[in-house]
Amino acid sequence: METKNELTGADVTIRNAYESDWDESMALAWKTFMEYNAPGYSLIGISNFKNFINDDVLHKMFIMGNYQLMVARKKDGQLIGMLTLRDRNHISLLFVDGEYHKNGVGKALLRFASMYVRDEEGLNKLTVHSSPYAVDFYHRLGFKDIKGEIVQDGIRITPMELNL
Repeated sequence: METKNELTGADVTIRNAYESDWDESMALAWKTFMEYNAPGYSLIGISNFKNFINDDVLHKMFIMGNYQLMVARKKDGQLIGMLTLRDRNHISLLFVDGEYHKNGVGKALLRFASMYVRDEEGLNKLTVHSSPYAVDFYHRLGFKDIKGEIVQDGIRITPMELNL
């Protein structure tokens, strides 16, 4: 069953987040970043990422509706994935708990975000600054590199886009 507010699969529900989802989502982002991304980053990059996800301004933007958070939860309520959008169509964060990698959770989050961007924002493109760890994931889902890898504030990214 699909609606603009929820995408439900056999075991996982993807939905727009509530304020109560924020802290747990940022904790999942940090845990997953440290496990899969941080080994390839400088200490400055790791510190900048931590500061970003703990920024009170970012949280206030979410509360005001200017920064979108979408979550993937199992039927028992366990948070297993999260995705954020800034500037209406830019994927700012996308993390899936390592136990659920390669199970379609990230793909479902992207599908939900794509529907939101197309139907609610009226836009036809998603953009992302992919970490080195996720480049192949985004390529498999149709994202194209805008340019090669660059380093911004110690964080390695590959700018990409997807036409919806």
